[in-house]
Amino acid sequence: MLLKEEHRSIEIPLRKVVLKGNLSVPENAGALVLFSHGSGSSRLSPRNNYVASVLQQEGLGTLLFDLLTEEEDRLYKTRFNIDLLTRRLIAVTEWIKMQEETKGLQIAYFGASTGAASALGAAAYFGDEIVAVVSRGGRPDLAMSELHEVTAPTLLIVGGWDKVVIGLNKKAYDKLRCERKLEIIPSATHLFEEEGKLEEVAALSAKWFINHININ
Repeated sequence: MLLKEEHRSIEIPLRKVVLKGNLSVPENAGALVLFSHGSGSSRLSPRNNYVASVLQQEGLGTLLFDLLTEEEDRLYKTRFNIDLLTRRLIAVTEWIKMQEETKGLQIAYFGASTGAASALGAAAYFGDEIVAVVSRGGRPDLAMSELHEVTAPTLLIVGGWDKVVIGLNKKAYDKLRCERKLEIIPSATHLFEEEGKLEEVAALSAKWFINHININ
């Protein structure tokens, strides 16, 4: 499953914190996918890194970064502070748009677990500036009040055995007013640990991003 990942370690200076990130920009990349991780996860997430490596092979840039500092991540309440995570993603998006290497790229989001809520909240904030969103095993219901403002085409991917999260994603799907799709992968649990299931997630994600980047 693992693919070779090539990236450059960066530091992202925000107003009060400096966040660590891994940036990969393939030659002639037309878009950059920012990864918003779930609670307790980081830029080192093996699942998100695998998906990122697949996107890179398709010519997409990726940025995996820590939404929280190490100190903040130790606090349970901070991990689940969706408003804070959303503000961080917005700030990082603004920062990356100004960097020489990435300022001309279209921006998309990939959110996992609770990170999907911050991705959708940030997509609602930026409107048409975000070209696509993918949620993997996400909790888009945690951004329910912002979902009607999302304009970016949104793909919700859920494991077929993840019954509770399927229900939450269906509620979120009904709130979205943008182009949207709910993809349920059979015989998969929340983390898509079953053989071949994460590969399906990566393939669906790459197709969604490429299709919507090409039409913008």
